[in-house]
Amino acid sequence: MSDTRPTGLFPPDTIRRFREMGAWTDETIDQVFRDQVAARGDALALVDPANNRNLVGTEPRRLSWNEVDAEVDFLAARLLDLEVKPGDVIGVQMPNGVELVTLYLAAWRIGAVISPLAMQYREYEVVGMGSTAQFSILVTVPEFAGRRPAEAIAAVREHIPTLRRIVTLTSAPTDQPAEGVTHLVSAPASDADRAAVAAHGHVADPNECLTICWTSGTESAPKGVPRAHYDWLSFAWAGVDAPRLTADDVLLNPFPMINMAAFVGKLLPWLRTGAVLVQHHPFDAATFFGQIATERVTYTVAPPALLLQLLRNTDLRSRIDLSSLTRVGAGSAPLQPVTVSGWQNEMNIAIINFFGSNEGIGLLSSPEDFPDPSDRAKYFPRYGAPGITWASRVADWITLKLVDPDTGEEITEPGRSGELHIDGPMVFAGYVNGSAVSSPFDDEGFLRSGEMFQIAGDRNQFLRYVDRAKDLIVRGGMNIAPAELEALISSHPSVAEVAVIGRPSEVMGERVHVVAALNPGTELTLDELITYLRGLQIASFKLPESLELLDVLPRNPVGKLLKRDLRSALAASD
Repeated sequence: MSDTRPTGLFPPDTIRRFREMGAWTDETIDQVFRDQVAARGDALALVDPANNRNLVGTEPRRLSWNEVDAEVDFLAARLLDLEVKPGDVIGVQMPNGVELVTLYLAAWRIGAVISPLAMQYREYEVVGMGSTAQFSILVTVPEFAGRRPAEAIAAVREHIPTLRRIVTLTSAPTDQPAEGVTHLVSAPASDADRAAVAAHGHVADPNECLTICWTSGTESAPKGVPRAHYDWLSFAWAGVDAPRLTADDVLLNPFPMINMAAFVGKLLPWLRTGAVLVQHHPFDAATFFGQIATERVTYTVAPPALLLQLLRNTDLRSRIDLSSLTRVGAGSAPLQPVTVSGWQNEMNIAIINFFGSNEGIGLLSSPEDFPDPSDRAKYFPRYGAPGITWASRVADWITLKLVDPDTGEEITEPGRSGELHIDGPMVFAGYVNGSAVSSPFDDEGFLRSGEMFQIAGDRNQFLRYVDRAKDLIVRGGMNIAPAELEALISSHPSVAEVAVIGRPSEVMGERVHVVAALNPGTELTLDELITYLRGLQIASFKLPESLELLDVLPRNPVGKLLKRDLRSALAASD
């Protein structure tokens, strides 16, 4: 098998362009972290979820910057013991917690690449991603939510040819690991550990790969998004500048630390500012609000549906303490102006509207740029609009345009929908095994977002989100590729043809709706379909929540499936 793992990600011309711009520097994430350790020392740095014992069986911990650094060196030494080398890819399937952060930092200290996986992923997804990214080792937890992930992965490890070891990591001794699984227990580094890491002497190049995150588009297979120090650290400024974070902030992170939302929204701003990072996972309202009150959280993120629910339910608000909270980020679904206005006017808490992607979109509507909360709910900054300046430094680095998807014409007038194309130092270099998928870039090198916007505002200074140009379903912030599910459902013996579409949901954003035509003489219920898909060991968040049976699926004269007609019919019936 040829080695397709990324090393240096960006070509010299790109590096030169963004370094001259000031967006890229010699900084590396390990150096940013070491600088905070030197500056902050014994100050509190990192806090476990309050319900950590229920999640992974160990008590929650609170670590200072010095203590985090000591555990980073300990884990870096253990990775060296496991013969992890610079450029090796470490698959990581762990919930948010102290150990997840220290493992990431340990891997980066010795030049390894992290490929984070959602806890909902099962054997099907882990095998596909592990084979694509060529995992050398995979680190997980012994138990999570009644599942034993290491045992499940051990049963299919032969399907990931490059996988040498499966490792579990906890903060305290737990049950005996599964056969063939190595168990690590976090601890402070010894003098010998520090000496081993120092002797390894890895000097990071800011162009070397740090992570391979995963994104689901309309293609059937998830795509690996590699990122280097260069693009991650420039992207991080968007997450620092919009909420105006400082070392005095306490950040509560409820997003799984597996992609852009948590990296740019919490992990990297934490490293940049020296604030306190409080982990939370999976989302549990009672625990979440308890952490806000106990930890005196100043900034967090929340789904729009929860924000609207709190606004409407004054009785619930009266029973929770939000007095420390000064701003909240929200995304993954359109915000309603009443939500943003209500939080600002009734609770004096600013909501920051954000729109992003793993590949490099980063649009954030801050209170500074959008003092009118209704505008902040409806619009995003149109970076580069003539005569307009924006508060975040990323505005000076980003170039964007709207393009008619049919004609390729650039759109410059308001009210006309076009696909957002974007260029800047946070745009990724290209997918892992990029030759296997269509290029995400246009002829000028701009990232084609697959998202439709319109120009708006009295000076054409805003972008208004219209819709996705792709079929992607977003359920509770998790991306679901319809083509992937359609391929799996088509393998059911009763199914003749199938279409998977998103069904609007006030709480989840969208839910998975299956429309199928069956083979003659067969039957299929939703429960039977779910049981079949569970047998294929797919992630539970992809499971359908409604099933519609038709005699035939609508198609155009050349045979293309008309999902637009299915969506219209679904909307009319709801």
